[in-house]
Amino acid sequence: MTADNDALGGRLDDDDYPAYTMGRAAEMLGTNAGFLRALGEARLITPLRSEGGHRRYSRYQLRIAARARELVDQGTPVEAACRIVILEDQLEEAQRINAEYRRTAGKAEAKAGGSSS
Repeated sequence: MTADNDALGGRLDDDDYPAYTMGRAAEMLGTNAGFLRALGEARLITPLRSEGGHRRYSRYQLRIAARARELVDQGTPVEAACRIVILEDQLEEAQRINAEYRRTAGKAEAKAGGSSS
């Protein structure tokens, strides 16, 4: 297994590597290809295309699609579910950036406080 992963340049560990066909992705999500196409039309996920033009999905995209599926299963229209997932993703990223800023500012403050003595 390790040799295979090495042969693929470690891509099997890459969340953004488009490893899954539409059929496999739909199977993993317990849905159909039409649902994945709807997510693409709503611009929630944009699958990469193989040389033959087939859609390929990454693990990250499948996690996003799974969250949209949860919302749709709860009765949320697909377009609204996609917007919610996009906003959740943006909020998570903003919180990550804010936490990093606070860590950086805290280190700078500690450094400035330590050098003034």
